[in-house]
Amino acid sequence: MTERRAILSGSTFEEGIGYARAVVDGDRVHVSGTTGFDYATMTISDDVVEQAEQCLRNVEAALAEAGCTLADVVRVRYLLPDRADFEPCWPVLRRRFGEVRPAATMLVCGLADPRMRFEIEVDARRLPRAG
Repeated sequence: MTERRAILSGSTFEEGIGYARAVVDGDRVHVSGTTGFDYATMTISDDVVEQAEQCLRNVEAALAEAGCTLADVVRVRYLLPDRADFEPCWPVLRRRFGEVRPAATMLVCGLADPRMRFEIEVDARRLPRAG
């Protein structure tokens, strides 16, 4: 039987809405839409670039718990309410994904909280590690 397990970050959104930060399903890892909130303090910066950085830290934490890194990401979706906010984040995204080159999509859409300016959703594949 394929391993299936939920990964929780402690975000109040996960509890209130009823979802997991990520789900490990065999060699696949699906990370839910992850925002720029610092989930330990439930605070969020007003700056979109800082939100993008925090999103990536949150995604990295979920991936680490699943046994992955950003290098294992095969698909990324960027969700922003304002398309003008996307380009200022490109240097952050290039620094973190430039070598990985996952398939990517950017969508302009409303987010759950008006303070949210950037959200990332990723899919990764856990590869066997040499050992």
